[in-house]
Amino acid sequence: MGGSGGHGWVRDAIAVLTADRAAEVATPLRRFPLPDDWPVTLLLKDESARPTGSLKHGFARGLLLDALSRGLVDGRTPLVDAASGNTAVAEAHFARRLGLPFTAVAPSRTGRAKLDRIEALGGRTHLVDPPLAVYERARELAADTGGHYLDHLANLAGAVDSPLSAPGLAAEIVAAAHPRWVVLGVGTGASSRLVGRHLRRRGLPTRLAVVDPENSAYFPGWATDCPDYSTGMPSRIEGIGRPRLEPAFDASVVDLVIPVPDAASVAAMRHLHAVTGLRAGPSTGACLWGACHLLHRMRQAGERGSVVMVVGDSGEPYADTCYDDGWVSRNGWDLSGPAAALARFARTGEWDGGSRARG
Repeated sequence: MGGSGGHGWVRDAIAVLTADRAAEVATPLRRFPLPDDWPVTLLLKDESARPTGSLKHGFARGLLLDALSRGLVDGRTPLVDAASGNTAVAEAHFARRLGLPFTAVAPSRTGRAKLDRIEALGGRTHLVDPPLAVYERARELAADTGGHYLDHLANLAGAVDSPLSAPGLAAEIVAAAHPRWVVLGVGTGASSRLVGRHLRRRGLPTRLAVVDPENSAYFPGWATDCPDYSTGMPSRIEGIGRPRLEPAFDASVVDLVIPVPDAASVAAMRHLHAVTGLRAGPSTGACLWGACHLLHRMRQAGERGSVVMVVGDSGEPYADTCYDDGWVSRNGWDLSGPAAALARFARTGEWDGGSRARG
């Protein structure tokens, strides 16, 4: 697209993004191997197959559609966000589609591989220290350049609720599987909001569970019905967990929150790769751990049906972290216990994951 401003450019930009969404095909639904005589099945909704490799692809497009529809962006508007992972990669992709400059403001300790992914799609990276300064610096940078601060943490709720939004992931899951449970991670809260509201609006029997890593505020905030709960500590599992409940998170549409130990998330992502060949990130490992908990509950209750867990992203960005034994050891994680629990569950159906889930 050209770089001129005006209503015509905005109309064309919305048309480009809307057409992109319409042309998108459903991501694969893969079967996880379980014993044939089990009355329950586990299906993997593989969002790593999105064009930018993660669940964040559609949300980044939604953020831009929402900003365009509200007159916040035209053909001369630089885009800025405080992000360094999959969200920033997806934002860089769509900014390039519209011919707009994009800058990701990230902590100075961000790994080179993560920055390379953003820059490969035409984005710029701006590093700051301390890490929590990214939000204020992104706001300042947008103001200094006459740009728009996408602020995905604050604005994704509005983007999900916008008339321009589409059910996407939720509709795909229900149409393909009609599961008893959907399991996904919660970072910004947008995914659980989208899926949960879709299920509730249609009165569907499918229930929603989210997984939550150590240090995150979602489980204690949800369990105590405290929307301003804060831990003040960052999650170590990339893509999920926050020190506070973010604005997009809608606790009323979540049926169950499953706390997952960090070592279990990493062990489970490796187990997934060993069993299926699918290489995913640690947020997906957390979902697998939570799915095992639900499958055990269903079997204990004599229930039949399926659980669908969302594969949030590919394992490519984690080759030198979660898939590297030295890095795991330096983080103090012993994977032997959770790895043994996963292998035992697959073999016998016995589950001793020790989850404190409620719901």
